[in-house]
Amino acid sequence: MRVNSVPLLELSGSPRARGIAHGRALAGRLRGFLDDSLARLGHLGDLPVDLDPLRPDIATHRDAVVAAMPELAEEIDGLAAGAGIDRDAAWLLQLRRELLGYSRVTAGDCTTYASVRGGPVLAQTVDLNGDLDDQIAVLSVTGPRRRSLVLSFGGLLGYLGVNDAGVAIGLNLVLGGEWAPGVPPYLAIRHALDTAGSVDEAVETLRALPLASSRSFMVCGERRAVCVEALGAERRVLEGDDLSHTNHFLDPDFADRDEINVFAKNSSRRRLEAVREAGIPEPGDTAGHHRLLSTPPILVPDNGDIRRERTVAAVIMRPDIGEFRLWPGDPSKVPEQVHSLR
Repeated sequence: MRVNSVPLLELSGSPRARGIAHGRALAGRLRGFLDDSLARLGHLGDLPVDLDPLRPDIATHRDAVVAAMPELAEEIDGLAAGAGIDRDAAWLLQLRRELLGYSRVTAGDCTTYASVRGGPVLAQTVDLNGDLDDQIAVLSVTGPRRRSLVLSFGGLLGYLGVNDAGVAIGLNLVLGGEWAPGVPPYLAIRHALDTAGSVDEAVETLRALPLASSRSFMVCGERRAVCVEALGAERRVLEGDDLSHTNHFLDPDFADRDEINVFAKNSSRRRLEAVREAGIPEPGDTAGHHRLLSTPPILVPDNGDIRRERTVAAVIMRPDIGEFRLWPGDPSKVPEQVHSLR
């Protein structure tokens, strides 16, 4: 186990003030992460990685974020100041996945489901490479419009979360289209949580933003759950009382353009079928959700290879009561943490 502690960071004030507080709280950890082969990017490929050659790509992504969500751009600059790190390094922390690019071979990369049957719930595993379970933090963000609880890894301003308007958002990696300079999906989720007062508003935000890479977003409110698949500039919205998603496109048109490797797709299908066969537990059945998230194939175990995805966290979010339950690390081996917006 690599999880030592998971800090809860209270972030409020101006965007820059929020970033400075975030950076100061995690300064030592973030500097150590960046010193570890540039946020471990060097461990995930065959060649050493240096910041300088990445600066032009970082700049083009930054321009897109500044244009689409200037407040979050200010927060990232504040993160750099607070942590005492290079500005481009703070932006790299937001862009690791995009700078790494996509491999058609993926062992995990999240199993997500939502239900509004009997009450709203959104739950998922978080499957990542890079041994990132030691970089987990929970951000309690008070913005100008919404308060939210957000999961973060290694200085990310967003990953998934729930806000005080009763909107929860999770995500899955899907592979397709051309990844290009734009808004990283993790920041898109944070922006939606900062601003959306309903599922409809969150969906419109995710439709409108110029995303840098393909993703599937699960959005759950008190009475409605939808899945937004993003491929380039196109979006498809799936809706139902019970929804589940893994790492292949479900929209028929997008499915024809899926770039996932056949073996990885088989893994993705197995995890999706496992959720559908088990059924989504009732919202208050924490033990049932935990059991589902902690059991293979939904749980992707550690095989010792830093390049392979594995389950580094699991979450259950209750948008109706503002509850965020987290298992940081392998959920079958760690105790839960409970956070609340109330």
